[in-house]
Amino acid sequence: MFTVRQTAEFQDWLDGLKDIKAQLRIVARLRLAEAGHLGDWKPVGNEVSEMRIALGPGYRLYFTKRQNILIVMLAGGDQSSQARDIKRAQKILQLLELE
Repeated sequence: MFTVRQTAEFQDWLDGLKDIKAQLRIVARLRLAEAGHLGDWKPVGNEVSEMRIALGPGYRLYFTKRQNILIVMLAGGDQSSQARDIKRAQKILQLLELE
């Protein structure tokens, strides 16, 4: 079991999605993560990983994991903006660690 937290950036991205079906799928995916089921995911560098969702443009959920207890959702995006989104998630993580 994990505790899943969301940054304001992640919440804004999720709230801004126009695809309601995608929003529901992402929320369901976060609930599965809370239950300990991360599904399709992989590390992308600098302590950031991505959960992949095979829907629409290929949504990506960027997160970091701490001590198998806490998952912090950093940012979101899709396959078309993947490289830029990974860099943004890594920057958000750096800023969180400075706090």
